[in-house]
Amino acid sequence: MKVLFIGDIVGEPGRKAVKALLPGIIRKRKINCVIANAENSAGGSGITPPIAKELKSYKLDVITSGDHIWKRREIVEILDREQTILRPLNYPKEAPGFGSAIIELPEHGVKIGVVNLVGRVFMQAVECPFRTSREEVGRMRKITPNIFVDMHAEATSEKIALGWYLDGLVTAVMGTHTHVQTADEKILPEGTAYITDVGMTGPFDSVIGRKKEQILTRFITQMPTRFQMADADIWLNAVVIDFDDKTGKANSIERIQKKYM
Repeated sequence: MKVLFIGDIVGEPGRKAVKALLPGIIRKRKINCVIANAENSAGGSGITPPIAKELKSYKLDVITSGDHIWKRREIVEILDREQTILRPLNYPKEAPGFGSAIIELPEHGVKIGVVNLVGRVFMQAVECPFRTSREEVGRMRKITPNIFVDMHAEATSEKIALGWYLDGLVTAVMGTHTHVQTADEKILPEGTAYITDVGMTGPFDSVIGRKKEQILTRFITQMPTRFQMADADIWLNAVVIDFDDKTGKANSIERIQKKYM
């Protein structure tokens, strides 16, 4: 079976790329399940209920997020009832929403587990992603061996460490957050697919999605600057993971970089 994981969808340009390109990718590569990180899909920061509904209409099975999930407060109203729109599992349990989901693909009778985590290195202090994920994965493995982890983190070391920590226990550990696709995709010794960052789906004539002139002004002057979405050179970044749905072991992981406009 094949899962497509789409890297950080950034703003309206990223959403347009998904709408235009996803049907062809699903058809050509015979994709069975689509997961996407969409924490930046609303103007480059956060996600709203209408945008979540829009993305789900494009055949996304599960939407993951990260540290920007709370940037648009209106998303809170749906997190407790939408079990396939995830916030990081290792936020305090009192936070609204779900940090993991198990979905069933009716046409195949296969269950897919998804875990969403956020890192702690150079980021906000939250619960330990290592202990939290290990406990949740243990629970999910009683239901399905097919488990996909989105590790939304800044530090490459933290992502790589989590890959080794969960090797053999999950199907894939996929890094998000930096918006730059890494070329280190691999199958770890015990059968877990790994990549440090899946990359960004959005405008690449930019600084990770924002107008480069404004970012340069901020770096050079250190003055507060309003950052706006860029809108040119739009690409979709993703990975395709082929796996054995009986064992949960990954057979291959392939990077995708597909131009929209």
